[in-house]
Amino acid sequence: MTRNKNLSSAKLAAQIISSALPYIQSFAEKTLVIKYGGAAMVDTELQMSFARDVVLLQAVGIKPVIVHGGGPQIGELLNRLGIQSRFVDGMRVTDGKTMDVVEMVLGATVNKQIVNIIAEAGGNAFGVTGKDGQLIRAKKMMVTQKTAAMSVPEIVDIGHVGEVEAIDASVIKMLLDAGYIPVVAPIGTGKDGTSYNINADLVAGKIACVLQAEKLILMTNVPGLLDENQKVLSGLSAERVDSLISEGIVHGGMLPKIRCALEAVKAGIPSAHIIDGRVDHALLLELFTDEGVGTLISDQTSKYSETL
Repeated sequence: MTRNKNLSSAKLAAQIISSALPYIQSFAEKTLVIKYGGAAMVDTELQMSFARDVVLLQAVGIKPVIVHGGGPQIGELLNRLGIQSRFVDGMRVTDGKTMDVVEMVLGATVNKQIVNIIAEAGGNAFGVTGKDGQLIRAKKMMVTQKTAAMSVPEIVDIGHVGEVEAIDASVIKMLLDAGYIPVVAPIGTGKDGTSYNINADLVAGKIACVLQAEKLILMTNVPGLLDENQKVLSGLSAERVDSLISEGIVHGGMLPKIRCALEAVKAGIPSAHIIDGRVDHALLLELFTDEGVGTLISDQTSKYSETL
């Protein structure tokens, strides 16, 4: 009885691997840029699930590049140091002391933790920040605010928060060619040497464009893009996404991610995915199954129907 049960389990595993073969073949030697964040970064089981997924991708000939966030970890250390966090339009106001903490958390603690969990899963990762090899050239981001009481918009200086000015991906290409999985912390440098904290989604999108990646994958803590009835919109054209934004269906915290994904697709990336990182093995499910675990955006969407 036990032997029959084991044989059935083995057959099921073989069927799953066999069904993934067409996807593996189509992505072989292609680059995937993955923004790693949300619950998948802080839950121990999800961390190892993510690491195993990434190592498996490389093992079957795919080239993953990881760009990570670290907002909760930054906030936790700031609290421990007695440094108060203040936000403007969802972005952390980053003075000099806060930037020191950001660099320590993103460039050292979080980056090295990701490198280590990939190593534990049998992979070979190499951690860098956007400052290494002038990978990310940044410029200061200025935020414009306007309330009903204001006659003209107010420009708000939020400190060392930047936006991407240019990407020199030669460091990433060198690491990929050497067989490493690059792990990038989203810290950039201005022309004057000033360090800037940059949104990880934006960095991932820009890197995907420069590398001419096959896919951009943004991990988040929601099932994907939801319609007005809270149903997941799983397969969308770029044109449809533009309509959803103009109709106000895409709003709040999801809007920056959707715009990032949309910009990447319009720049020539075949597809961008917003996936639920709270799901075990979310990467493999999204890439190697018909069902997926999120929203796919492309110029010609054929993998999914629009709603699950």
